[in-house]
Amino acid sequence: MTTAQSNQSSAPIPGNAAEVVSVAFKRLDPNATIPQYHSNLAAGADLTACLPRAGMDESVTIAPRQIVKIPLGFACAIPNGYEGQVRPRSGLSTKHGISLPNAPGTIDADYRGEMFIALINLSDTPYTITHGDRIAQLVIAPVVRAQFVEVSDLDETQRGSSGFGSTGLR
Repeated sequence: MTTAQSNQSSAPIPGNAAEVVSVAFKRLDPNATIPQYHSNLAAGADLTACLPRAGMDESVTIAPRQIVKIPLGFACAIPNGYEGQVRPRSGLSTKHGISLPNAPGTIDADYRGEMFIALINLSDTPYTITHGDRIAQLVIAPVVRAQFVEVSDLDETQRGSSGFGSTGLR
């Protein structure tokens, strides 16, 4: 049994009805910060920039419309049956235009490499990330795998084939 498998648990978090699943983390840089929840009912654990690392200085400035991969300084083992969903932090997005170009990003259960966060600056102003900045959040979520079955016809629905914007704005 691997460390990640032996650490799985489903005990509830005090004051929260959520299930707890252990995720093993391997620190690749002594200055890396393991993800942390910053309130009792937070769905996402904050991910923190680990700089200097991966050829980057202690701070990285993201120019307008530029995408930069920021290292986190650790690898993890997400348990089978789960995924890591990487999402933007709302304050960075709304106050500074810093988001994730692939939001939400997915960390598969079989990935064991160093984690990086791709950030994009959607504003007209350069933005600087420094070591220890909380730059994204990680949500651990269950995964359901689909069995794709080819058929000759699909069942009818009221919406039918009406696509983008078909249900209106209000």
